[in-house]
Amino acid sequence: MRICSFLPSATEIVYALGLGDQLCGVTQGCDYPVEARAKPVVVRSILDGRELSSEEIDRIVREHAHRGESVYRIDLDALRGVAPDMILTQELCDVCAVGYQDVLAQVKILPKTPHVLSLNPNTLEDVLEDMLKVGEATGVSERGRKAVAELRQRIENVRQRAASVATRPRVFCLEWMEPLYVAGHWLPGMVEIAGGTDELGGHGVPSARITWEHVRAYQPEVVILMPCGFDIPGIQRELHGLWTLPGWLELPAVRDAHVYAVNGSAYFSRSGPRLVDGLELLAQLVHPELFPWTAPEDVAIRVQGPGLPQQVPA
Repeated sequence: MRICSFLPSATEIVYALGLGDQLCGVTQGCDYPVEARAKPVVVRSILDGRELSSEEIDRIVREHAHRGESVYRIDLDALRGVAPDMILTQELCDVCAVGYQDVLAQVKILPKTPHVLSLNPNTLEDVLEDMLKVGEATGVSERGRKAVAELRQRIENVRQRAASVATRPRVFCLEWMEPLYVAGHWLPGMVEIAGGTDELGGHGVPSARITWEHVRAYQPEVVILMPCGFDIPGIQRELHGLWTLPGWLELPAVRDAHVYAVNGSAYFSRSGPRLVDGLELLAQLVHPELFPWTAPEDVAIRVQGPGLPQQVPA
């Protein structure tokens, strides 16, 4: 079977199921595992390769949405060339991937219409179910069940260990820097499994814009900066905006040095198997007394204040 992935999370699922040799096309953003970078690119974004601030990205996306346009483009010539039997896509977020209706419309003009499988998870459990769905659709159901069983065991290990905590810190997962967005979908549930409380994000619903006044009133005890699509250096370039927020220095999380920047693109934004790595990381940040620190500096750092961020000590 020849498989094309129209989103990075689906690419990670394909490799987790041992189907990398059948992957014939990816997006420009499919960077994990490293083997995916050598695959033909069939979807590109006008944002790829540009070092833009979160404010600039938000403006470009909104301008395109206002005109009824997407920031993603399917390369039909490349797609014809790889001749996929199946395309993995989504209906969850038009900002994160090609719109589902666009996919359906454009594949109709291919010489051979591929099967389009849409993945639309809202929770961590939904992500696991999607892995099973892909395994069944590609003829590797048993492989999918084994991979999911291993991920579920890791999730349960975190859940059981965190169940013993005496307190559950108030956690704020920031998904976008300018304007401010609070993370939704699977993140609030992951925070709960890790032994925290997230009363700002919506369980199983999209991330949402939030006022600073709302965040400030919540008085978070742990702040995790995980803007979608950003790595650690990208977050560091935007930290100055946080220092100027009124009352920032008075937040419990700031006073107690429990503000962290994490590689959101790799471990929290993508609805793939690495969300379980993200869950294990969350547990280390929310309850370091129970979960020893293991993350390298390119995965998470402690933000110490208006100066340079520092790596969380082992």
